[in-house]
Amino acid sequence: MTDTHPCAPCIVNTGTLVNKRDIYRLLSDLARVRYFDIVDGSVRKQGEGCVVDVFQDPTAATLVVNRSLYLNVNSFDYACLRDPASEEEIANLGKEQPGVVIDLVQDGRILRLVPLAEPRSDPEELLGDSQALRAAVDVLAAGWGIEEEGSSDSLDC
Repeated sequence: MTDTHPCAPCIVNTGTLVNKRDIYRLLSDLARVRYFDIVDGSVRKQGEGCVVDVFQDPTAATLVVNRSLYLNVNSFDYACLRDPASEEEIANLGKEQPGVVIDLVQDGRILRLVPLAEPRSDPEELLGDSQALRAAVDVLAAGWGIEEEGSSDSLDC
């Protein structure tokens, strides 16, 4: 029996992604990364930051600013997954050894992302995020309570 539908690809640590949905899924669980902006083979900028947002919008830009990365999958033609190429490249990545290097490619530009932390599915990080969120909500709720009391006092005057 033959199947007329081709099998979906299976990528394990190395390969090329051209489907925007696959690229989105790959990027969406990244947390802290080291990034390299490579234009025509030369590193123009590099640094560390956190992936704040991953989206797909034909009119919006990918932004890397203030240690925050806002990644638009439409900014790139494809993504390449690979192991670090050489000892020199590994040394340039710093003390944390990456499992996979992600190259987001657009014409003569590569935005290289090197994950520096486990994906957001890490239970300890999720717990920390939820505790930070709970603390922020408590602070906001306390602030709203003060405003509500202050606003009712000002109405009585």
